[in-house]
Amino acid sequence: GVLYCTVLSLCAAQNQGYSTAPGWPTQQTGLDRSPVYSMATTASTSGGQSQVLPLELIDKCIGSRIWIVMKGDKELVGTLRGFDDYVNMVLEDVTEYEITPEGRRVTKLDQILLNGNNIAILVPGGQPPYEDG
Repeated sequence: GVLYCTVLSLCAAQNQGYSTAPGWPTQQTGLDRSPVYSMATTASTSGGQSQVLPLELIDKCIGSRIWIVMKGDKELVGTLRGFDDYVNMVLEDVTEYEITPEGRRVTKLDQILLNGNNIAILVPGGQPPYEDG
């Protein structure tokens, strides 16, 4: 309900130059959306409200900053450039935070391909409370 609408609005506002229409902009993600999958994204719940699917939410965040909390001791903040159905992601202008016994290690990376297997939480438009800026 309200959380999804807020997150979608936040991503749409940050998503300069990208379509926020209900359709799937395949030229931006490079993904091939099958007709079956596209029909599923417009499904309604029993209350008559439209359902927001996870991949649809992520798709609306292309071009926006995203905070990713990984399983384990890593977090990343970067600009989402693309993803696939397994939530593998291409991120640019990435800051990686790793908690070590010595403290927090910060690494800056230009571009990465992140395996979606170990993602625990995605926070569109978010950043860790300890990030500068």
